[in-house]
Amino acid sequence: MSNTSVEKPELSIVVPLFNEQESLRELYNTVDKTLNELYSFEIIFVDDGSNDESWEVIKELSAGHSAVRGIRFRRNYGKSAALQKGFEKVRGNYVVTMDADLQDDPAEIPDMINMLTGGYDLVSGWKKKRHDPVSKTIPSKLFNIGTSWVTGIPLHDFNCGLKAYRREVVDNIYLYGEMHRYVPLLANWEGFSRIGEKVVVHHPRKYGRTKFGVSRGMKGFLDLVSLMFINKYVQRPMHFFGSIGTVSLLIGGGITFYLTIMRLFFREYLTNRPLFLFGIMLLLLGVQFFSIGFLGELIIKHKGEEKTINIKDII
Repeated sequence: MSNTSVEKPELSIVVPLFNEQESLRELYNTVDKTLNELYSFEIIFVDDGSNDESWEVIKELSAGHSAVRGIRFRRNYGKSAALQKGFEKVRGNYVVTMDADLQDDPAEIPDMINMLTGGYDLVSGWKKKRHDPVSKTIPSKLFNIGTSWVTGIPLHDFNCGLKAYRREVVDNIYLYGEMHRYVPLLANWEGFSRIGEKVVVHHPRKYGRTKFGVSRGMKGFLDLVSLMFINKYVQRPMHFFGSIGTVSLLIGGGITFYLTIMRLFFREYLTNRPLFLFGIMLLLLGVQFFSIGFLGELIIKHKGEEKTINIKDII
């Protein structure tokens, strides 16, 4: 099947990248060689504010190949923002995400698409045998075990960049922060519960070095906490803050009532007792939590403004 000038390709491949100029031509050639006879496809490179020649390479590829499209950010916004902008531009019935560092193998894509046509909403790659240093593999394994346990989604590799989706999945999720790790969770919350997993080949990095530092584990954990909180309480913040406020008010009220009785009937002084200060503190905290809950209820009545991504070029 030819891959020239297709208005609505069958497959869209979104490739977020940051300073990957050496690998882009090879990546495109490998994708084209693997998929050109199988699908009409487009490949959308999202340059996340690279400061090397990545954008020049993308422009060159786009000029020579109608399947290549590109988006360039003015600065580095992160992988989630890059994926989200790519999702907004896709035209295919199926969407694949993969990294630009040549560690993901395009030869895995046909089997993943077959799994989608077989009924899955999303297929996530599993780098069962990884070519990464221990400093990455052990934290990643612990992260995946914890995330699978917390979310209830039995995946082995939430971090794998090679994933395949039916188009409606990416149309119904929104990525920001470090949320790209939790696409299966976001999809599941939107009702796309048929989530599959496929063991994929993981190649050693050929050029450059990884762009992710040790801080990403902490960011990922905080984003998971945020996601779980948002999913449960975003439409009813008073249930969360009001519950804490109620407990605080009840305990603080009980303490101050007890101390009042002691003062009125037993003539005990209160201002020199730590329990008196503790009771007052609980009352104040209770009022504050109730106030936060009320403010939250007001805020959700209005649609929050989404973070603006400043795009420099689109081809």
